[in-house]
Amino acid sequence: MPRLSGRALAGFLLAVAAAQAQTALTWDQVRERFRANNPNLAAARLAIDEAKAQETTAYLRPNPEATATLDQLNPFTPNPYQPIANTLPLVSGSYLHEREHKRELRRDSARGATAIASSTAQDQDRNLLFTLRAAFVGILHAKEILKVAKDNLAYYDRVLEVNRNRQQAGDISQVDLGRLELQRVQYESDLQTAQVSLRTAKIQLLSLLNDRTPLDQFDVNGPFDFSGQTPPLEELRAAALDARPDLKAALQAVDKSKVDHRLAIANGSADPVFGVDIGRNPPIPAYMGVSVTIPVRIFDRNQGEKVRTQVDISRNQALVEANRAQVFSDVDSAYATLAGNLALLKPYKDRYLQQAAQVRDTISFAYQNGGASLLDFLGAQNDYRNIQLSYLNLVGAYLTAAGQMNLAVGKEILP
Repeated sequence: MPRLSGRALAGFLLAVAAAQAQTALTWDQVRERFRANNPNLAAARLAIDEAKAQETTAYLRPNPEATATLDQLNPFTPNPYQPIANTLPLVSGSYLHEREHKRELRRDSARGATAIASSTAQDQDRNLLFTLRAAFVGILHAKEILKVAKDNLAYYDRVLEVNRNRQQAGDISQVDLGRLELQRVQYESDLQTAQVSLRTAKIQLLSLLNDRTPLDQFDVNGPFDFSGQTPPLEELRAAALDARPDLKAALQAVDKSKVDHRLAIANGSADPVFGVDIGRNPPIPAYMGVSVTIPVRIFDRNQGEKVRTQVDISRNQALVEANRAQVFSDVDSAYATLAGNLALLKPYKDRYLQQAAQVRDTISFAYQNGGASLLDFLGAQNDYRNIQLSYLNLVGAYLTAAGQMNLAVGKEILP
């Protein structure tokens, strides 16, 4: 077996590391993996298949019945060789005929249950997608905070290096330098907290994806910014009424309850049983007979189910109104949250971030040249850090609110 040179071995190891590394996933890729691998969604899809199987059961015809009879057996006859000499054979069959379209109504009721199961699965997908989107945004948010923490620490280290030179030159005291170095702990703490937050966010997203990829090999990528454009409230309400699967399921429940009421009325009718029999009765060598059995429904006419299904129609209609009111409430709440975030984000992006950077740089330059106090310098550094973190938190809140709006509408209407 040929040996690899040192350079070839290094190249091989780099290739293996590159193969193990994973390209950062976009939101569309994350959503696709989620729908393919999430066990909760898989269970919901199986529930739909179960409901479809019930359609087959509901539409089955009644089985006919067959009976074979040997009558007048005489095991006590004096002649032991003729115990069946006088036997009368009889073969009969019967079939229940269902009236009032019972079988078709059972099938329609089962189809209604399948439609409700499908809408329920879509609603579960809608809610889980919101959780997935929040986890995805959480990773982007943590990555931005980690980047800012690294930048702040690097900037502060440069400032410390300048001030160490100043202390050696006698421009500042050892006490002031010590206070500056103690302030570095805050930036180290920010960096460590950001790293932990990023790993925690990745764990949450991998759990939703049912993925066992190592954290160091998993990453996502997407825009961490906000858009000032929001559709009008009335347009969002109309879209929600058309797209919300929970509202659709409530409407389908009304249709199914109406079918169930018609089935309850049909089940109150009598179903005849038709029979035919063929036998032998000496001296008649063979005979045939027919029969019809009709239940006399005097007491049980399925009264309870008729009343229950009628009440169920009214109950489901009330639930539709409750769902419709909930749709409006969800959309209006999400819209108010989104508008509030935008009202804060715009001045941050247009003015506050730039002002904070200018103040920090100005105070830092003035302090290094003896024109500002140590407290002014530390205050400017802390203000810049707080403004940055507040802005990133607001962007994260906006993206979460956008996901809340998509949840309220029932489809991805905001990026």
